[in-house]
Amino acid sequence: MASSKREPATKEMDGSYKEHKVLFQLVRAGLWERVPEDTSLFPLTPEQWSEVYRLACQQTVVGIVFRGMDFLPAACLPPEPVLVRWVAAVDAIERKNLKTYRILDELYAFFRRQGLHPILQKGQGVALYYERPLLRVPGDIDLYFSTKNEFRTAVRSIRSRGISIFPKSDGSVEFRWRGLEVELHSRFLDVYNPLMQRRVRGEERRFGYTQVRLSEAPHTSVLVPSGELELLLLSAHILKHAVGWGVGLRQLCDMARACHRLCGSYDRASYRCACRRAGLGRWSRLLDSFLSSHLGLPPGELPYGGRPCPPGALLGVVLRGGNFGLYAPGRRHPSSPAWRRKLLTSSSFLRNAGFSLRYAPGEAFWIFTDLLKGQFN
Repeated sequence: MASSKREPATKEMDGSYKEHKVLFQLVRAGLWERVPEDTSLFPLTPEQWSEVYRLACQQTVVGIVFRGMDFLPAACLPPEPVLVRWVAAVDAIERKNLKTYRILDELYAFFRRQGLHPILQKGQGVALYYERPLLRVPGDIDLYFSTKNEFRTAVRSIRSRGISIFPKSDGSVEFRWRGLEVELHSRFLDVYNPLMQRRVRGEERRFGYTQVRLSEAPHTSVLVPSGELELLLLSAHILKHAVGWGVGLRQLCDMARACHRLCGSYDRASYRCACRRAGLGRWSRLLDSFLSSHLGLPPGELPYGGRPCPPGALLGVVLRGGNFGLYAPGRRHPSSPAWRRKLLTSSSFLRNAGFSLRYAPGEAFWIFTDLLKGQFN
């Protein structure tokens, strides 16, 4: 498998190859709490540091990279103007995380009064796998309800408070709670192939959930997926975005930290079987290769294993679009007319067609169909 100490050149790196190398060096340093492997890349010019900061923002790893900078000698740190901007961004990340924990407290108290049992997906649950959870850039809150009856009751409960609910194409709904976006789901995994969905439900019942206390909300006990189920959830979520508009480093860092912290607590053979049954075998090999080559996850902690494959295809997707593909060429504002969004979505999938057909052809087709349907919602 490729060494974690270098990144292969790609077209997406043209013009800022050194800055990309520095970004990955600092991401690994922050992920694993260690000195960067190659300090010969430093020091950087103010312009180069500004570019590294821009890339970290696009990939939503500002906090992780900031932590990696803690392991640099003082002479290698960014100049004060860049550092001040970085410190302010990290402070905002920490404050948003603390607000998210407070809102989780409120939501769990609210739903439990209705006799409901929400399961926390990704987000603050995944942040538990980090050494410093508050440095992980937070997103929205995703809550899953394992029965249709609980899901419908949850939606009615939110509406009863006068809160607007917006349905999504995959059957989930979204709303805002004190300014933060929340999504309620009735389907656990982002597996869209209808032939595989029944199998996936079987994996959910087989692996189950575990109860944890959140690092910044210790009085709130929440249900989160078990080891195998957590890794399946994160892997399928990354694939969903990778074959569409794109996916950023934050989601891949989440997967790397989950693999690290869960290693030894789940059955790897069962996980491999579950991936194959869900049609994610080839994709899982590619994901493993990326986690090892570019994020420095030790081979013994890779969840799928098997023969590695070149990770350049996934690297290209990550660098081209950034966080959820928001920086992909041609990306437009969601308020664009439906026909334009449909055209842009189709173009994005066609651009990724070689990647999708090679690593997850069946799943990519059904994701594409679902997302196109959603352009008219």
